[in-house]
Amino acid sequence: MPSYHRLGQVPAKRHVRFQVGENRLCCEEVFGTEGFAGNYSILYHLSPPAQARSIEPVCSTAPEPWEPGAHRHHHLRTSRLRAGGNPIDGRVPLLFNEQVTISLAVVDQPQPYFYKNGTRDELVFVHEGTGVLATQLGEVPFRPGDYLYVPRGTIQQLRFVGNRGRILAIEANGSIDTPRRYRNEHGQLLEHAPYWERDFRRPDRLEARDDQGPGKFLVHLKIADQVYAYRVDHHPFDVVGWDGYLYPYALSIHDFEPRAGRLHLPPPTHQTFEGPGFVVCSFVPRQLDWDPEAVPVPYYHSNLDSDEVLYYVDGDYGARKVEVGSITLHPRGWAHGPSTGAIDASLSRPRVTDELAVMVDTFNSLRLAAAAAELDDLSYLRSWDVDR
Repeated sequence: MPSYHRLGQVPAKRHVRFQVGENRLCCEEVFGTEGFAGNYSILYHLSPPAQARSIEPVCSTAPEPWEPGAHRHHHLRTSRLRAGGNPIDGRVPLLFNEQVTISLAVVDQPQPYFYKNGTRDELVFVHEGTGVLATQLGEVPFRPGDYLYVPRGTIQQLRFVGNRGRILAIEANGSIDTPRRYRNEHGQLLEHAPYWERDFRRPDRLEARDDQGPGKFLVHLKIADQVYAYRVDHHPFDVVGWDGYLYPYALSIHDFEPRAGRLHLPPPTHQTFEGPGFVVCSFVPRQLDWDPEAVPVPYYHSNLDSDEVLYYVDGDYGARKVEVGSITLHPRGWAHGPSTGAIDASLSRPRVTDELAVMVDTFNSLRLAAAAAELDDLSYLRSWDVDR
């Protein structure tokens, strides 16, 4: 986590009586992970957060698998994915395993309910659109290029301006955090980290709503892959204050400070987050390998212990020509790298790149979801043919 944060009104001590106004006794909630051993915050509600007028099952979000019939590389042309719904229901799972699910949403509708992922941390990359991530812990404004970290248990509404946006959503079966090698024993980011605490944008305003009404507010709670509809009498954003180490935040990919070398540096140089069984890397504009004999595009490599997913955000990716918004999957066991001709072409180009991409490497094999079948570009397999 970036650091301790406090917002709104809180008492001087934990677990004591706390009133706002003349006679309004607040309800304290410990909002934490790993039982009572992980990061947590303490929230103060105007109404009991456990109240629910009714609870009904809604649907299952378990991805339907697609079996392509062969172990091969894939290029998913996601420009073919049509706009479809709100920031939650509109998510289309494309890749998944038991630890992580990667989905894409092209948003064209407002989110009509509050949403709470009760078992999975979420990392949402905003490709297109601006707006506000509204939560019970406050508002986090966002813009294109932002990673939005949403810890499990957060009640949220993603509010896009004009109800238009495009997001890449990563759901983790556990905690998402900054890499341990970037932090000292106290949790502070070290000097060699590619970002600093001040780059993390914390919630900056509480709604502290006190609206009431029998079953007036709808919250969709997701537990594993099952969604339930909770009808509650109080506004979910009724928190008047909180403090602690667990909260949503935004980090812009444009605030990631890249590293460069005389010769090519490996992908871990670009690591931004880590989760259970996966890492997230950011490829941003930077100086490329400047030795006269250096090859300034990635070398061929075999991921013998991981699957590699790359989401192309913007710019010119020197190793191959792909559409903005495309996704490539390079599964373990078979080499991959620059397309035919890319190495020769790179030797005569300026040693800089304007590429912008998000990479997810998983240490357990990924499966393709059913929606990937319609996006799969079979011609991608020919991109390494020497007779092209």
